Amino acid sequence: MSETAAASTPLLPEYDVVVVGSGGGALTGAALAAKAGLRTLVLERTPLIGGTSAYSGGACWLPGTEVQQRAGLPDSTEGARAYLAAVLEKPDQDRVEALLAQAPRLVSALEADPLMEFEWIPFSEYYDAPGRVPMGRSIQPKAIRRDELDPRVGAILRPPVERDRAGRPGRSTLSGGQALIGRLAAMVLRDGGTIAVGHDVSGFGRDESGRVTTVLATGPDGPVEVRATRGILVAAGGFEGSPERRSLHGTPGRAEWSMAPRGTNTGDVIDAAAAIGAATDWSGEGWFCPGLLQPDGSGTFTLGFRSGLMVDQTGQRYGNECLPYDRFGRVMAAAPERTPSWFVFDSSEGGRLPAIAMPEGDPAEHLAAGTWVQADTIEELAVAAGLDPVVLTATVERFNGFAATGVDEDFGRGTDEYDTFFASAGSPNKALVPVAQGPFHAAQFVLSDLGTKGGLVTDASGRVLDEGGDPLPGLYAASNSTASVFGSAYPGPGAPLGAAMAFASLAVEDMLR
Repeated sequence: MSETAAASTPLLPEYDVVVVGSGGGALTGAALAAKAGLRTLVLERTPLIGGTSAYSGGACWLPGTEVQQRAGLPDSTEGARAYLAAVLEKPDQDRVEALLAQAPRLVSALEADPLMEFEWIPFSEYYDAPGRVPMGRSIQPKAIRRDELDPRVGAILRPPVERDRAGRPGRSTLSGGQALIGRLAAMVLRDGGTIAVGHDVSGFGRDESGRVTTVLATGPDGPVEVRATRGILVAAGGFEGSPERRSLHGTPGRAEWSMAPRGTNTGDVIDAAAAIGAATDWSGEGWFCPGLLQPDGSGTFTLGFRSGLMVDQTGQRYGNECLPYDRFGRVMAAAPERTPSWFVFDSSEGGRLPAIAMPEGDPAEHLAAGTWVQADTIEELAVAAGLDPVVLTATVERFNGFAATGVDEDFGRGTDEYDTFFASAGSPNKALVPVAQGPFHAAQFVLSDLGTKGGLVTDASGRVLDEGGDPLPGLYAASNSTASVFGSAYPGPGAPLGAAMAFASLAVEDMLR
C-alpha cells in the first residue's frame, strides 16, 4: 500500500503525539500514548510497517521482569546492573539506570493489555561476565495468528526477511518480531491511533518559544505538515541504508550488506533533527554480524555456526567463529583483508550451510553466481576460491586436529556457553567438528549489520538534547535513531529492541507529565 493506511480519514492537522517510524520502539511509544488517551499518529516512510524489527526474532533484553520470574530464572535488576557494569565502557549511568528501572514497569504495563503476552526464550547472553544469566534473560512476545488481529494490521505488516526480499506475503502465524509489531500495531489502532504509511518525514519545525511542534513530510498526495501538542518521538532507525552517511561517519560495512529493509533507514530523519539543533554522537558504530553474501550482492544475517571455519584472503582463521555475532563482526572489521571471508565447510549437512542464515538462499544459485564454490578436495576448493592451497590445507588440518582433541588452541572455540548453544555434533567439544566429508564447500562472507547505533543524543527520559546538553522541548527519540545506551557493546539477544522500547516508553511518560 502506498497510501495512508490504517486510517479511515485523511490526516488531521494536529495530534497530541506524532511518532516517526514503525519499528518496535516506535510502536511501543505509540501504543502507550494511544492507551493513555492521547491522539496518536504514526508516520512510516515505506508502504509496510515494522522495519528491521519485523525481520528480527523479537527478542527483548528487558531484565528483571515478571516474565523471567515466571520462568524461574535467576534474573534481577541488580544482576543486570552488575552485568552491564562489566560489559559497558564509560556508560551514561543515568540512562543505564533509567533502562533498568523501566524494564519491569514497561513489561507489566504491556502485559496488562490482552493483546500482549511475553515468554522467556533460552538464548545465551553475549559476554561471560558477572550477572550473566545461564541460557539468557531475554523475552519475546508469544506467537499469534494473523486473523486474531485487526485486519488492517495484516495489510501493512512487513513480512519476514526471507519472504520480503523474495516479494512473498507473510505467514498466517506471526512469531518473533512479526508478533511484536503485529500486537503493538493492533493496540495502536484499537485505542484510536492512526498509522499512516507512505509518509516520508523531511523536517521539523519549532514555534516562537523554541518548542519542536511540527513534522514536515511528503505523503501520497504531496507535502503535509502536522503539529504535535505533547511531543514528537523519532524512532525511525539508523543510517545503515545510506552509503554516503556510512562513509561520512566511518561505519564499517556497506549499505547493501545491511539487514535493513530496502529503501529504509537512510538517516534523513536524524539529520533533520540535527538541522534544528539536536546533538549527535556517531561513536557506537553498529550492531554487526557476519553476513552471507548473496548472488545479488546483499548480505544476510548469520549466526549459530555448528561446524566449519572462517578464513580470510590469506586462507587463515582469524577468530572464534562461534562468538556472538556482533563480537565476531567486530573481529571481521578489525582488518580489511578479512572482507570478504570464506567460510569452509563439508557435506555433513548435505551441502547446506551449517549455520542459521536469514535467508540462506539456494545453494545451486550460490554456486552458479560464485558466492559459493565446491570441490572434491580442500586443495581444489582453495583454487576455486582464489586462496593458497598450501595455506588453506594447513589451516583445515590444524582445525581438524583441534576437533580431535576438543581444544581450539588458537581461539578457544567451545569454551563459552554461547559457543555451544547452537552446536551438538562435535566430540569431545560440541563446537568443534572436523571438516572431513567431501565434497567441500566455501561460502563468501561480508560484514553485515542489524543497523547502526549512532545518532541523536538523548537523556534518561528519551528527550533529545541540543549541543549544549539541554533538552530540545517537544522532541524525543529512541531506537537506532539515537546514540545507543550500550555504546559499542551488544550485551545480549534483544538489546536493540529492549532499549528502543524502554526509552520510547520513557519518552511517552515524560509527554504525559
